[in-house]
Amino acid sequence: MKTRHFLKRIAGQHRLYIMMLPMLAAVTLFSYIPLSGWAMAFTDYQIGGSLFGGEFVGFRHFRYFFTQAADSFYVLRNTLVINLSSLAINLVSACAFAILLNEVRTSWLRRVVQSLSFFPFFISWVITYTLFNTFLSMQTGVLNVVMKDLGLIDAGINFLGDPDYSWGVIIFVGFWKSIGYNSVIFLAAISGIEQEQYEAASIDGATHMQKIRFITIPALAPTLAVLLIMNSGWIFNSNFEEFNLFSNSVNWQKMEVLDVYVYRYGLKMLDYSYATAVGVIKTAASLIMFFAVNIVAKRVNGRSLI
Repeated sequence: MKTRHFLKRIAGQHRLYIMMLPMLAAVTLFSYIPLSGWAMAFTDYQIGGSLFGGEFVGFRHFRYFFTQAADSFYVLRNTLVINLSSLAINLVSACAFAILLNEVRTSWLRRVVQSLSFFPFFISWVITYTLFNTFLSMQTGVLNVVMKDLGLIDAGINFLGDPDYSWGVIIFVGFWKSIGYNSVIFLAAISGIEQEQYEAASIDGATHMQKIRFITIPALAPTLAVLLIMNSGWIFNSNFEEFNLFSNSVNWQKMEVLDVYVYRYGLKMLDYSYATAVGVIKTAASLIMFFAVNIVAKRVNGRSLI
């Protein structure tokens, strides 16, 4: 009976499944079939040879990354510090921004602010780097020029080159790019809150801040949990274009993350086997992080994705 009911549901929704076929084909072609390349992680692959024809070396490349690679520590450190900080800051700030934006009663002003905050999401990373270089350049950057004119500094600060500023700059850039996009999700959640709750709170004498604290914020908690779970799987993944543009010969030890590391060993040094092994490690760590956060979220507030 269950099988018959399942087949009947599929037959009733066959148009939707037909519409999904191009997407499934694209995902299979570009995401799942290339996984066969993981075979290189367990062999000593040589350029020009067969994908599966290299000498089998087992987990040698994996062991090298964890025990002998001198740069593995700071690569993992950079990836975790930057991505965890960005995740926490971006989600919390977007939630707060959505609450504040929802309190703006002038509709045209709310639309303007929302549009301005959303606009950076559509700017390419090349233009984004150009903008920040214009503002943060050591010699001619707007920020340095203004601080010099005000007498706050004697010489320009190398925001884009000094390793001490690298994490702060890259985290702020991600925040600037994503706050508008993330806030839209929270605004949609706020619009779904029943207005009767606010009316009942007003009758009980609740202040405006009390309504936000006891109605709005608790109502946003499930959305925050879902976004946290969804983004947790990307903790070990970074935007390659972003880090490649903002990295240079001075700050690279603070900016090299796993994706840039894989690119350096794979496409620059042509060590495909080792680069593939690091990529497999990154994927496995991302899956473990996703399932761990999902389990924790389910135990804390009873909400999960799987």
